[in-house]
Amino acid sequence: MILEIDFNSDEAFYIQVRNQIIMSIATNKLHEGDELPSVRAMADDLGINMHTVNKAYSLLRQEGFLQMDRRSGAVVSIDIDHLEALEEVKEGLKVALACASCKGVSADEIHEMVDEIYGEY
Repeated sequence: MILEIDFNSDEAFYIQVRNQIIMSIATNKLHEGDELPSVRAMADDLGINMHTVNKAYSLLRQEGFLQMDRRSGAVVSIDIDHLEALEEVKEGLKVALACASCKGVSADEIHEMVDEIYGEY
């Protein structure tokens, strides 16, 4: 698994790790049952603190993307409650759409962008 940390980004490292793992699941680079590297191995590969990777893995577990197993470590295990997933997406979109509206992005431009991005999955 290849992740990249942008050390110049304002985004926290654990969020970068989280987002890239979610993107890997969405684009079928990671599948149900795939094992992720250990916290220590991932931290060494990325050149970041292992507590940062642990925080990302814990967040992914809480969000239903990973399951932690003492023997195999972090394993992709997607626990989807459809209604809960819709509510999470809606909450995330509210902020993104508010920002877009403030910056003059039209609804048509948003729809086109959503269709383009969703088509990648």
